[in-house]
Order: sequence, then C-alpha cells, then structure tokens
Amino acid sequence: MSRGNLFVMTGASGVGKGTIRGRLLEYHRMYYSISMTTRPPRPGERNGVDYYFVSKADFESKIAQNGFLEWAQYVDDYYGTPREPVEEALSKGQDVLLEIEVQGALQVKQTLPEAILVFIIPPSLSELRRRLLVRGTDSLPKIRKRLERAVEEIRMADRFKYVLVNDQLDKAVSDFAAIIQAERLLQPRMHEAIERALSQDPALEKELDELERKRLEAGEAGS
Repeated sequence: MSRGNLFVMTGASGVGKGTIRGRLLEYHRMYYSISMTTRPPRPGERNGVDYYFVSKADFESKIAQNGFLEWAQYVDDYYGTPREPVEEALSKGQDVLLEIEVQGALQVKQTLPEAILVFIIPPSLSELRRRLLVRGTDSLPKIRKRLERAVEEIRMADRFKYVLVNDQLDKAVSDFAAIIQAERLLQPRMHEAIERALSQDPALEKELDELERKRLEAGEAGS
C-alpha cells in the first residue's frame, strides 16, 4: 500500500484557511488532523472538532514528550500538530490535511520532506485587514500584530510548493482541489494502477479468444 499524501495548508491569520478547509473536506476523502492550541475557542468552535483547546501547561508538557509533529507560538498562543494520528493515517495510505501556522508548516517540511506545502495569500493587505475587522474576534492592537506578522509571512511564500490566492472562495477551493488531484496522479504514486493496466484476466482472455475465433471463422466463411 502506498503511503498517503500529506497536504499542509498555511497562510496569514484571517486569510480564510478554515473556510477553504471546510469546503474541501465536504468533497474529498482525507484525514483532517486536528491541531492543538492554547488560544480560547472562537464563537462556534468546538473542542475536538476545530481544535483541541488546552492549557499552556498541558501544551508545554506535550512538547517535552516530543508529542508534536510541529509546534509554534503565534501572537502569544501555542499551536501544534499531534504526531501520532498523522503518522498512523499516512501509514494506512490515507491522504492527510493539516491547517497550521507558517512556522509549523516549515517545521513539518523539515521533519517530513515529502509534505506538500500550500500557501494561501489574500488579494491584498487591505482586504486582509477588512476580514480581520469583520471577524471581530480580536482587539485592534492584536489585529495590528496579525497584520505585521502577515507581511513577514507573505514574504516567505517562495519557500512553498504552491501559492493560492483566496480572492473568490469558489475558485480558491477549486484551485486547492486541483492541487490534490494533480499530486495523486504523479507517476510515482501510480504504480498500482500501472501494474493493473498490465494485468490480464484469464476469464476475459478466454472470452476474447473465443470472440476472435468466431470472427475468423465468419471471415473465412464469407470469402
């Protein structure tokens, strides 16, 4: 069995990663790895569904146990990806999707060089600022921090395999789906399909031989 693909989605806070991820998982069978964070839940978020929400003490304990595939501190809070469920899903041949911060995505690439990194960018910084203000979950000083961090992160986009602009949501989702499909069809991942293409079904071969014999007999009879 082939090992699954690991897709890592990242980008500045407020760029729409969660919305794109939700739409993708409606149509693509993938294992979504739930991240762990020390930030409080936003309205509508559920523990064990959107994130595992834990205390800083619990998070730091897991760091000490090497329990994360990656972890990062972002605007005063920790974010991390528990290692064990990701490795288990990949080993079973499942494709895995991570939605994580930029620092964490680069850590994953160091740990698992085969990871496919997709960087989501806004159409402009002004639009990103508008989205953060409309979201209404952060104070103005925290929004300013997020925008300053966004500038730093967008300048690192050249370190990612794919860059996707989230201007129109439907197009962004479609573009990400195209990336998933293209990676699944790469030649190194198609060995089983190639072997099947070269296989022969004895029952079908017998049926075809009989069909060929009848056509030859019909041709001889008509000549």
